[in-house]
Amino acid sequence: MPISRLAALLLALLVAACAPDLRLAGPPLAEQALNHDHWLAADGARLPVRSWLPEGGRPTAVVLALHGMNDYSNAFEGPGRFLAGKGIAVYAYDQRGFGQGPHPGYWSDAADMAADLRWAARLVAARHSGVPLYLLGESMGGAVAILAAADPPPEVKGLILSAPAVWGRSQMGSLQRLALWLATNTVPGWQLTGSGLRILASDNIEMLRALSRDPLVLKATRVDAINGLVDLMEVAYTTAARLRLPTLVLYGERDEVIPPEPTWRMVEHLPELRTTPGSVSPQRVALYDKGWHMLLRDLGAEVVLSDVVAWIADPVQPLPSGADARALAELAKRSSN
Repeated sequence: MPISRLAALLLALLVAACAPDLRLAGPPLAEQALNHDHWLAADGARLPVRSWLPEGGRPTAVVLALHGMNDYSNAFEGPGRFLAGKGIAVYAYDQRGFGQGPHPGYWSDAADMAADLRWAARLVAARHSGVPLYLLGESMGGAVAILAAADPPPEVKGLILSAPAVWGRSQMGSLQRLALWLATNTVPGWQLTGSGLRILASDNIEMLRALSRDPLVLKATRVDAINGLVDLMEVAYTTAARLRLPTLVLYGERDEVIPPEPTWRMVEHLPELRTTPGSVSPQRVALYDKGWHMLLRDLGAEVVLSDVVAWIADPVQPLPSGADARALAELAKRSSN
């Protein structure tokens, strides 16, 4: 297409442009409170909460978990039960725009989502005073957790990132960026299903089928929500270099959702990462050769969750699965290329 015609087309699209329809948090109206089935945000939003608690006695640790894109707190049903069986209390909530949270299907804002997580962390920590609290984020939830952990509440002792969504705009090709820009500014409400992409998120097919039947799992995504996610992933990618908390990054070699290149680049920029075998590091990465994107719900999820339990108990000891040694080998290979 001649440049003049392309310029005319772009101008026509801009004239017809539509603004993204975002649902930002409102002004403070209420005092935040954690109730048995939801927590009340400052703007009055009710965010549904699920919890999995150890039977009897004080938990050894508490995990506040954040779900991925188009999912909701039920994502942690299996992991929550497993961790509770090991003496770890787990809380998860539906983020704005997802599950039974406010405005399902509409994007909020990265800063609002991170602020929600910080407040939720304070509320959960107050309920379990003196018990170490960890943030756990899966995919999109991992990106939100990175933002929150860059300036964490003092109660948070560590960060667990499962296949964190760090495939931001700077990591995409120019055609991908242009297509997203055009769609966001012309048809922001257009909904995409991704059905033709042939991407498999897990080897747990029964779990995937259950998600497809769950009415609270979003099956189509607005273009402006995709744009919001890309913005979130970009800022998470750049913010990871500011993390100072003890951090465990989990990644699967078979992940078809978040590409390896931005993931490893993010890992390499972790400021406290030690890559010498046998070195003591407050920031660790684990690579699972049979792991997919939904590591915590894969058929091999128990291996990953056992590593999480071991890391919480002693963050400087080798992981039971050996996935941390595999990750160090991958980092060494990358540095030599």
